[in-house]
Amino acid sequence: MGWIFVFLAAMSEIVGVIGLKLYSQNKTIRNLILYAGGFGLSFALLYTSFNYLQLSIAYAVWIGIGTVGAVLINMILFGESKNVARVISIIAIVIGVAGLKAVS
Repeated sequence: MGWIFVFLAAMSEIVGVIGLKLYSQNKTIRNLILYAGGFGLSFALLYTSFNYLQLSIAYAVWIGIGTVGAVLINMILFGESKNVARVISIIAIVIGVAGLKAVS
């Protein structure tokens, strides 16, 4: 159950990142709700996951999924660079997150 909360928290963080990007470009209520709501829900879900998982593992996996998701979304939707170093870094993060989940 804890991993579901971590995954949902990471997805909410990605929504918050999208909202932050959109809000920085166009300050509308919709973008503010995406930004604040995404991050707020993310923290609430992460906090709930601590009832089931060790804080250090849950937090590291949440950060990893959120970081990879944010980078991929920014590369796909917002035209950030897609150079080899970024792709290798994303792969390294995914391997690290998978390793942490495997040992917990």
